This record gives sequence, structure tokens and C-alpha cells, in this order.
Amino acid sequence: MAIRNIRQYGDSVLEKRCKEVTEMTPRTIDLINDMIETMYEGNGVGLAACQVGILKRIVVIDTTGEDLHILINPRIVEQSGEQTGSEGCLSLPGKSGIVTRPNYVKCVALNEKMEPIELEGTELLARAICHELDHLDGHMYVEKVQGELSEVSYDEDGEEA
Repeated sequence: MAIRNIRQYGDSVLEKRCKEVTEMTPRTIDLINDMIETMYEGNGVGLAACQVGILKRIVVIDTTGEDLHILINPRIVEQSGEQTGSEGCLSLPGKSGIVTRPNYVKCVALNEKMEPIELEGTELLARAICHELDHLDGHMYVEKVQGELSEVSYDEDGEEA
């Protein structure tokens, strides 16, 4: 496994639609493992393959540090409610903005064994699913920010203050 370079806001790869994954290969398994390691290293709650420069419909999400989700070819099939809150992105470090998202989301996807799965989430998990799936279609949260982006401050341990 390896830490991959996270593409930054303004990189054209982040504006492109990702392609469906049709088979699991050793290279795709390596990509997924690298994405997981890169997400954790960056203290993120999610990462899309395009953020490491690979245009495949793959995201990894872990909002608690103990509940990893690997989603291949995910799509949202149900959503409801509304939540408004602060959102950031590993591709735009040090910035955050207020974004409104659904409070409940259900998505269908394939897991790393290419088996069909469903993932339901509320609050932060719902927000993370929507955020990462937007990446797969070439969109970033800054397109949805209400008002201006703000600077994120960090404490002495490097945690968001």
C-alpha cells in the first residue's frame, strides 16, 4: 500500500466524469488499498478515485474511523430530509463551507468482491456519500457552498479546531 498524491482544486481531473468499473483486477485492489491509506493519512472521512488521479467510479468512506465502506459504481437510489452544515475536502485543504445535503441517503454499489451492496446513512454518513459521489461526476462541494469558503484552523495535534 502507498500514500497517493491528492489532486488539488483546480486540477482538471477533478472536473471529469469517472468510468464504471467492470472487473476487479490486482491494480484496482491496489488502488482501493492506497485510497484507504491516503484517506486515513489525510484525516479525511472519504476519498474518490479521481482525487488520486484515477477516473474510476470508486469511493472509500469512513466517518467514524471504525466503519470503512468501499463503494464501486455507487449510485443514490433514495434520499430524504435536509441538513445544512460545514463541509471540507481533501482536495481543498484548509477550507470549509456551509452546504445543504439530504439528511438520509440510500445508495447501491458493488463491494471489493464485485458483489451488490446497499448502504444507508444519515447525517455525516449521508453527507459523505453525497460528497464523494459528486466527485465521481466531476463536481466539488464548492459548487454548493452557501456564502464564502472559510479557513479551517487546527490545534497543536493537527486536529480541526
